Amino acid sequence: MRPIVGRQNLTSSACRYFVIPSGREGSFSKKDFSASLRNDHRETRCGNSGRPACWGTVLIGLLLICSGFTYQLALPGRKISFPEDHYSHPNFKTEWWYYTGHLESESGKRYGYQVTFFRFGLRDRQRETKEKPQFSELYMAHFALSDINAKEFRYRERINRGYNGKAGAATDRYLVWNENWKVEGDHNNHKIRVNDRGTELQLNLKSLKLPVLHGSNGLSQKAAGAGRASYYYSLTRMQTEGVLKIDGKAEKIRGLSWMDHEFGSNQLGQDQVGWDWFSIQLDDQTELMLYLMRRKDGSVDPYSSGTLVTANGATRHLDLNDYRVEVLGHWKSPKSGANYPMQWQVSVPAEQIELEINPAFENQELITNRSTRVTYWEGAVDVRGTVRGKTVSGAGYVEMTGYAGKLSL
Repeated sequence: MRPIVGRQNLTSSACRYFVIPSGREGSFSKKDFSASLRNDHRETRCGNSGRPACWGTVLIGLLLICSGFTYQLALPGRKISFPEDHYSHPNFKTEWWYYTGHLESESGKRYGYQVTFFRFGLRDRQRETKEKPQFSELYMAHFALSDINAKEFRYRERINRGYNGKAGAATDRYLVWNENWKVEGDHNNHKIRVNDRGTELQLNLKSLKLPVLHGSNGLSQKAAGAGRASYYYSLTRMQTEGVLKIDGKAEKIRGLSWMDHEFGSNQLGQDQVGWDWFSIQLDDQTELMLYLMRRKDGSVDPYSSGTLVTANGATRHLDLNDYRVEVLGHWKSPKSGANYPMQWQVSVPAEQIELEINPAFENQELITNRSTRVTYWEGAVDVRGTVRGKTVSGAGYVEMTGYAGKLSL
């Protein structure tokens, strides 16, 4: 489960929202609109440095132009295949490639990281004309680094139109990029490169297990109704090594990563406000993915589910009644005011799994007003507990959306 775009309902309308240059909201003509498509210098590239919107204009206006194009829905019957399904799927409206992991440097410092590339389709909001639009996708990216020893959190974000080669996602190979941020690779081996304002991450990842298909053969239903789903798979244990450079000082790092890839066109129900997502890697070589879809009335949607991955790569689908998540504590963000759960007890009774999950530290919140416009908590966690009576430990990531206001995709 991953966030794409907030604060607007981006699935119900058949019209396209465009950027209006700052200061010209009341006088934006069709001529201006055509010119805006020709200009490729308004992309935003910002982080949590407190600067005003750098390198571009703020998304402040709306221009509606109707279209008859319809994106495909995630429905039963589609077979997930590799490496092809690592590639981009432009016939679906939303798509994301998500990496999280725990790393340790040669000097013994511990880090958590998140690197995410988002694609958001616009063809259903563009007028059908004889001329092909100059761009039909928006590309966004997030990079976050948790310095666990120092309890310091930094993140960066980017947004670019799929125009003039600044950002894109290939359909004939695994390559996704946003300026000089990129991920590429083949079926099992991936490379991540991110470099932004004094922080550079170069990682080589090798999958130690086959891809895990979530839901029913990769179709992950998120709510009642046809198409309220995504195609969703993970690489749950990726051997990772590379280099982390902070303010000119480079160190070799190594650890484990988790990769998620989802694509679909219409996921959340009207009564759903957000989700809590857990990825857990245990030292007995098993992994666990769980998510809770939260509804307006505070209840958990019955379409919440999970997947257990055994040491040999075998999987078991988990329905909501197969697991329990108990919240043990909370943390209120001083920036957004969101009150996030911050410690959990996770149980899978039939598998005799009992785990306690604790954040590496509390403040791992991203406020992405300059890209996806979603405020969410995505952070490194430590895990300890028992599996079938044996003591286990491990690490993971938790993501929580909708606590700073209803998430609207």
